[in-house]
Amino acid sequence: MIARSRSFTSDIFVLIDPETILLNDFISTLNYAYELDRDWLLVASSRNISHFPFYLDEAGKRWRRGDGKWMRTQELQEILCQSWQWNHSKGRMLMAWNSGDLPLHTGVLPPFLYGKGIHNNWVINEAMSSDFRFVFDAGWTISSFHLYEPEPWSSGVVRNSKVSGIEMRSWEYVGNSHIGALYGSLLYHEANYSSLVKLLKCDGKYIFFNPTENFVYPYGYQSSFRLWKERILHPWRKRRIMACIDGINSLEKIPDCSLKDHMKLSAPLEFSFSLESLLPFIADKNKTIVLAVAGYSYKDMLMSWVCRLRRLLITNFMICALDQETYQFSVLQGLPVFKDPLAPSNISFNDCHFGTKCFQRVTKVKSRMVLTILKLGYNVLLSDVDVYWFENPLPLLYTFGPAFLVVQSDEYKTTGPINLPRRLNSGFYFARCDDSTIAAMERVVKHAATSGLSEQPSFYDTLCGEGGSYRVGDNRCVEPETNLTVYFLDRDLFPNGAYLDLWRKKNVKAACMKKGCLVLHNNWISGRLKKLERQVLSGLWDYESGTRMCLQSWHNFKLTS
Repeated sequence: MIARSRSFTSDIFVLIDPETILLNDFISTLNYAYELDRDWLLVASSRNISHFPFYLDEAGKRWRRGDGKWMRTQELQEILCQSWQWNHSKGRMLMAWNSGDLPLHTGVLPPFLYGKGIHNNWVINEAMSSDFRFVFDAGWTISSFHLYEPEPWSSGVVRNSKVSGIEMRSWEYVGNSHIGALYGSLLYHEANYSSLVKLLKCDGKYIFFNPTENFVYPYGYQSSFRLWKERILHPWRKRRIMACIDGINSLEKIPDCSLKDHMKLSAPLEFSFSLESLLPFIADKNKTIVLAVAGYSYKDMLMSWVCRLRRLLITNFMICALDQETYQFSVLQGLPVFKDPLAPSNISFNDCHFGTKCFQRVTKVKSRMVLTILKLGYNVLLSDVDVYWFENPLPLLYTFGPAFLVVQSDEYKTTGPINLPRRLNSGFYFARCDDSTIAAMERVVKHAATSGLSEQPSFYDTLCGEGGSYRVGDNRCVEPETNLTVYFLDRDLFPNGAYLDLWRKKNVKAACMKKGCLVLHNNWISGRLKKLERQVLSGLWDYESGTRMCLQSWHNFKLTS
């Protein structure tokens, strides 16, 4: 949200919780801040009230009492001042900043989950530490409030022991705490919010008050901090301002809101959902899951794949993490992920590519996880993360009925059969949860478990017969024991990495779109780094690893290999 604000031409940006109610002094405060002659960041905590017996009229402009009578804004503000709770650490917070020439802070804004704690405090802390902008507290000049909510909104601690499974959300707050500790300086240096310069309105005029140095900056403040003591003020104005400040000091009681303890987490970050609990919430209306299996060395390619699916508005995907590092990375990115308890250990992070022993062990996880999900009653579209999706292929794949396994062909020749021996690509296929498919997948998994090769030969030898003895025509096989038909997809729609040398075209995307490609597999290339370089340089890349953000139309990132 903060990054996207840079794409707009607005002079002021505001980030606020949608359930916070603002009164009209919000606009007058922004109008004043707009005239400041420097880049600034304004923060204001929202007041937490337990009872609010007023409502807006039909026009949404005037507040009314329960008896229908109009209520002046000043009256409402007075009521708010009499009964409110205010906490910089745990309450909702408004942040506003001018476009300016300087960033809010140094470094990268991490991928926080909004509304799950830490993130507002992190931004303010980094802004104060970076000292690029004038950071001030406008909580006394902006009347904002929200109705009281239980503690879990801010801390993420679920106190009800009966809450479990999908209803437990504390992992989101724990995730934000992990991120807050990994990025920036909050873990080592936490700014003191009570020392923030405060914007006040005394005697109808705006002033800045520095509580640490007990200085007042006049309402006429522009390019320099001219202290009140350097100005000659009438005694009556001085008395009014001092009375105003004394009154605010007597009301404001900022509790200890240190966040360091929340970020010192000794336990590993654990997603609170299992595979079984995730499935019903992730699957689409046809009970279909798009499954990707990934290890840590492919985390950037995984995220590019995820970003592409999100751009296509595809949300029914899940990640099977091969290692703890990928699992925690995925959780911190907000991805639906689960760990494979039987994943092979000692996986090399840098050399687990095609042809290696590591690759052979890892690929067998895919067929085993697909079989597990099929037995739980869900269809599976297995896609390697190096498969780029131009469009959603599921509508076409759904046209194949039960007892069909729809697979990508790995044949590179432009003419002839595409179902020749060992030309079944196990990195992209669609399997329905019917009896024939489940029985056939069981045979594949059993064959792969005793093979010294990857799972791909096991798919072909089991379902098409050794040497292709179960082939039917040029684009299918029929496995006799289960009566499963294996259909090899049209390569113009589902090309592999060697077909027509598409990856060598000057404009890969244009060439693929001309052929009508739905997906393009980035295989038939040796080595992870070469594969990564090819995809990034082709422009078929949707992730910026430096900021850990999906690339958007409003980004101006320059991709590098």
